[in-house]
Amino acid sequence: MRIILAALFLAVSSLASAASKAEINAEVKEAVASFHKHTSAGHELANKAAGMLVFPNVIKAGIGIGGEFGEGALIVKGKTVAYYNIAAASVGFQLGAQARSQIVLFMTEKALADFRKSEGWKAGVDGSVALATLGAGGAIDTETAKQPIIGFIFSNKGLMYNLTFEGSKISRVGK
Repeated sequence: MRIILAALFLAVSSLASAASKAEINAEVKEAVASFHKHTSAGHELANKAAGMLVFPNVIKAGIGIGGEFGEGALIVKGKTVAYYNIAAASVGFQLGAQARSQIVLFMTEKALADFRKSEGWKAGVDGSVALATLGAGGAIDTETAKQPIIGFIFSNKGLMYNLTFEGSKISRVGK
């Protein structure tokens, strides 16, 4: 099973070839602008966050066995402080591919510090990510807004639903 997952990871990561700092920074800036356009409530939360991890282009693909990969940056006080990648594998009924953006808001200094000192952070294990959903008028659920780590998944068509960060591994890369 590990061999299959490793092969799948390599296939997905080759689809999302390593980008330069300049490319990642440009894509992160574009993703943040799109995020702010799609949700004013998310924009307000982002302004309150201790840090924002942005993956502008996460590619997910699968035929029975699936995987996803993307590169992004951690922004603290408006500045990029580190680069990361996100990867996950899955087994089950799946066919196709999609690209999406993912933003993780660290709402407390403690949540951000715990993330930054980790050696490969796994969503759902090292920290629970509350996936934001929008209610009437674009408002975010009050309970979700109180969580220390809040995640958003969206595409250029708007916020996406029934998705999860669970099982995704986020690792710092030396860019």
